[in-house]
Amino acid sequence: MTTRLIVAPPVVPADKQFPTFPPRDDMQNILHLHEPAHVPVLRRWLGNTTSIIVISELPLSWVANQQEGYLIPDLLVAFDINRDDIIREGGYAINEWGRPPAFVMEVASPNNARNDYVNKRTGYANYGVPEYWRFDNTGGNRYPEALAGDLLVDGEYQPIAVNEVEWARYRGYSPALNLEICWEYGYLRWRDPATGVYLLTHDQEADARIAAETEAAQLREQLRRLRGE
Repeated sequence: MTTRLIVAPPVVPADKQFPTFPPRDDMQNILHLHEPAHVPVLRRWLGNTTSIIVISELPLSWVANQQEGYLIPDLLVAFDINRDDIIREGGYAINEWGRPPAFVMEVASPNNARNDYVNKRTGYANYGVPEYWRFDNTGGNRYPEALAGDLLVDGEYQPIAVNEVEWARYRGYSPALNLEICWEYGYLRWRDPATGVYLLTHDQEADARIAAETEAAQLREQLRRLRGE
C-alpha cells in the first residue's frame, strides 16, 4: 500500500495577509457576474493559466496591511502574477507584484453609484489601474451611462469610446482583454472583435451543448432507419 504525502499550503506571513471584508449584499454581482458565469468565461478566453487571475470582490491596495484605502472591485483581471498566492493572501498587493491589475469593473447598485463613479474612479487612477469600466444594467439610471470605460493616460482617466450600435445595444473595446464589452438590453456581454462572436454565458453554453447532443441523436436515429435497423 502506498502512503500519499499531503503537503500543507504555505503559511502566509502576517504582513501579506489581507483583512477579511464582507461581500456585497445587494445581489448585483450575483445577478450580473456570477449567474452568467462571466468569471470562468473570461478565464478561458484569457488562457486559464495560473499566471492570470479573473476574480470578483478581491481587495486591492498598495500593501496587504495598510491602514486604509482598500478598494474592492466587482471584477478584477491581472496578468503575470501567481493566482494561488493572491488567493491565499486574500487580496492584490500592488507593491508585491510590481504593477496594478490590468482591468477592473464595477457593477452599479442603488447604494454605490456615486462612490463608484467619483471616489473609486479617483482611487483606481491613483493605484495606476490601466482600465476602469462601469456597468449599469438599468441603462443609466444609476451611473451617468449604461456602459462606460476609462483608459489611464499620464495618470488621468480618459474615456474609452462606447458606441450605440442600435437601440439598447452599446459596445466599447477593452485593450486589456482584447474584447468588446457590450451592454445589450441590460445584460453584460463579451464579444471577440476579430470574429464578431460573443463569448457564451453558462446558460448559453449549456443550451448549445444540449442542442448539439439532440442533433447528433437525431442523425444517429436517421442513420439507423436508413440501414433498416
